[in-house]
This record gives sequence, C-alpha cells and structure tokens, in this order.
Amino acid sequence: MSRFAYTIDDGVVLLTMNSGENRFNPDFLHELNDVLDIIETEDARVMVVTSAHPHIFSNGIDLDWVLPVLSARDTLSFYSYLSNMNALMKRLTLFPVPTIAAINGHAFAGGAVLCCCFDFRFMRSDRGYFCLPEVDLGVPFLPGMIAVLKKAMPTSALEELQYTGKRFTAEECLARGIVRTVCPKETLMDETMAFAGTLKKRPEVIAEMKLVMHQDVIHAIDIEDPKKIEAGWHKWFVYASEALGI
Repeated sequence: MSRFAYTIDDGVVLLTMNSGENRFNPDFLHELNDVLDIIETEDARVMVVTSAHPHIFSNGIDLDWVLPVLSARDTLSFYSYLSNMNALMKRLTLFPVPTIAAINGHAFAGGAVLCCCFDFRFMRSDRGYFCLPEVDLGVPFLPGMIAVLKKAMPTSALEELQYTGKRFTAEECLARGIVRTVCPKETLMDETMAFAGTLKKRPEVIAEMKLVMHQDVIHAIDIEDPKKIEAGWHKWFVYASEALGI
C-alpha cells in the first residue's frame, strides 16, 4: 500500500498520509517528495493534507529508524536523513499554493513541526493533542525547526509549548493562535475543504509571497542547521536514548 494518496477536484488537492503514525524515516520522506513532484505537475491551486490514521496526524521522527543508525555510529546516514527532512520541511513551507493541515489526531514533536509548515491549520476538537515533548526527551530543536514553528504561532505560545512539553488540546491551540479553526471529527474535512475552495489563487504569486515572507526559515535551514548538525547535534539523541534506556 502506498504511503500517500491524493485526489484533485477543481484545483483543490487532498493529500492523505497513509503510513501508520506517519513517522519520518527515509522511505516516508522520499515518497512524500515524489508525490509532491507529481502534484506540482497538476493544475493545483490549493493543497490540504490529512492522515488516514483514525487518531494520529503524525508522530514525527521515526526513532525506530534513527536510534539503530546512531547506535551503529553511522552519523553520515543520520546527517543525510536530517538534510532530507529539512529539505522537505522547507519545500512544504514554500509550496507554491496555499496549504492547509487538517489535523485529525495527535501531532507530536516533528509531527507538530510538520503542521506548522502549512499556511493554515484546522484541528479536530474531540480527540488529539498538539505537543512538543523534546524538553522531556532531552533533544533541543534545530534552528530550522524553530523558524518553522515561529512562523505558525505567537512567541508566547511557542515558549509554553517548548519549555513545558505540555499537550495542548485543540481549544488551547485555537486560543493561542496556533490553529485557525477547531471542529469535531464529523465536520473537520467539510470545513477544511470549504475553506480551501476560497483560496484558489495564482501559484506564481503565492510562490513569490512565500519566498519573501519565509526568508528566516530558508536561512535557518540552509545556513544555520548544517553548522549545528556538523557540530554534533546527533549527540542529543544519543544522550536521550541513554537517559530513557532505549
């Protein structure tokens, strides 16, 4: 079964992640890039992204892939993985049409960052948390991840999420300006798709707007992240796995 499926109707793309908890491993990243390549050849004007999992949008980095790689001291493979993940985050942030995350369940860690790559966020109100647990795991974010998070929420909300590791409900996300709309599971996709239908703008205009607006994300991912990674950012995962006995 493919990890991703999409439909397009009157310029609105609905992309569904269908990879269990939608954790980021090399295959996930590669296949998502491939489907984005195809979508860019379509007459797409808006893109909505959701998950096929009944109560998880994405749980972020796939530790089942990462930790064995680091245990084997294969830092080159890990660096390549981080580079590919960052490139995907940048691509989604700059994607040349308006994008909407229909968050139909939990969005944890990198999954929460993924949500913030999109321009708008709609969140299911009756189930699912938005959480950055890295403070408790002992793994600080890379500059590019922080830049993506900053574009999506007020600083006060990011500070609370990042320093406390608290699980935010949909209503708490709405109150803090992280999501645009919350609604029950039964109406989430209808409301998201209705809003998407109002956003069919010229892709070349949207692309230029995003390129100008998100220079800080581009700089952080292209310039700051490689320095952090080369300086040994992977050690945080090693420390965390030792502390947690993983």
